[in-house]
Amino acid sequence: MTPLDEAADAAEAASNTKALDLVARAGFAVMALLHVIIGAIAIALAFGHQGQAEPTGAIAQLAANPWGPAVMWAGMVGCAGLALWQLSEATLRARHLPAGRRLGKLVSSGFLAVAYGSVGLSFAGFAVGMGGDSGDSAKDLSTALVRGPLGVPALIGLGLTVFGIGIYFIVKGVRKQFKEELHHFEGTRRGRIISALGVAGHVAKGVALNLAGLLFVVAAATNDPGQSTGLDGSLKALRDHPFGPYLLAAIGAGFVSYGTFALLRSRFGRM
Repeated sequence: MTPLDEAADAAEAASNTKALDLVARAGFAVMALLHVIIGAIAIALAFGHQGQAEPTGAIAQLAANPWGPAVMWAGMVGCAGLALWQLSEATLRARHLPAGRRLGKLVSSGFLAVAYGSVGLSFAGFAVGMGGDSGDSAKDLSTALVRGPLGVPALIGLGLTVFGIGIYFIVKGVRKQFKEELHHFEGTRRGRIISALGVAGHVAKGVALNLAGLLFVVAAATNDPGQSTGLDGSLKALRDHPFGPYLLAAIGAGFVSYGTFALLRSRFGRM
């Protein structure tokens, strides 16, 4: 065994702690709460109310309550722990997988580590009074890509990537691949409920990501970065279509289902 292998084994052992397990589970619970709030906002939008149906909008609602600062710091810690756990999954524990699965684990868990870390930074921003708007962030990112060396192809690539992640969520939901992340409750009422929530939630989240990805592609095709307004903008765009409000309400209900599933995942999931 090389010194590098020994160091990796030591780091993996250090990551297998009860403390990290608890903080990562708390992070899953935080993400679950955000999905429920986003779903509720999306349903409200379908009935003509105002709101920001994206993570920053959900965090802003949590920050507005009397315990806001404490909730912000707790959310940051939970998301940071979850990001660290996903990073260890992508690197330390992925070493033991076959070569074919190792790359897939590196990409999937690595992406999640970045995603959870960015949500943690959003919590930290609100905690210190520097909250932002993810829709504006999406526009800024689109503008930067269009003006960059690769220009329009880079923005199209980003849109197709987001669209692909949406397809992944839909397939994962339809095939019930999320069951691999849970302790098994086959044949029980709890198992059937968890399965139904998992299917509805993953499919709804996938559809929402598909819409967001398409807006990036539209922004590239029209050379108008302002078209890419993130999740919130993609959901609000549905209201202009004949059956849009019904689809928006269905997606909102799906997000609530996904949030409920994620909450159960925080309690019964495999770590």
